[in-house]
Formats: sequence, C-alpha cells, structure tokens
Amino acid sequence: MTIKPIEKTNEKVELLLEGRLDTTTAPAAQEDFQKVANQYSHIEMNFKDLDYISSAGLRTLLVLQKQVNKTGGTLCLTHLQPSVKEVLEMTGFSDILTIID
Repeated sequence: MTIKPIEKTNEKVELLLEGRLDTTTAPAAQEDFQKVANQYSHIEMNFKDLDYISSAGLRTLLVLQKQVNKTGGTLCLTHLQPSVKEVLEMTGFSDILTIID
C-alpha cells in the first residue's frame, strides 16, 4: 500500500491511499497516519485507489479517528470503492467515521 499526500495547506492534508490496507500494511500505515495527525488537524483520505481493507486496516482508522478527536480535528474518507464501503457499513464503521461520497 502507498500513501501519497496530494493536497496540503497549513492545517489540512488530503491523502491518496493505493492498494490494500490489511494485516501486512496496517502497522506501517498506522505509523504514517500518526505522523500525519501530529502535523495536520484536518485529514481527508481519498480511497479511490484503495482496493481492500481488512480488520487490521479498520483498526488503524479507528486509532487515527481517536487521535484526531483528541486534538479537535477532523477525519473524512472520500471516493470509497464499493467493496470497501460495504465493509465499513457491515462493521458499523460508517457510523463512526465521516464518509463523503
């Protein structure tokens, strides 16, 4: 999986996620997400090229959401693939995370 910043301002960053957020990639992604959350208060994650998310990937999003909440920031997910959106809905994460179609 790759994480690319595609738009930045002083407080906001948009990240493009590509590939799979799963057991193999989640630990490195979580480290990257924490660094981003320490730098930016508003994070937008563009999932248009994210093909798959596992429970380990969901956990990284939950950890990031909690970190962002502590600082009063925002996290939103955009451009979800239908299969990824379905996983978020089935697990109830769509009620926890902000999703913008």
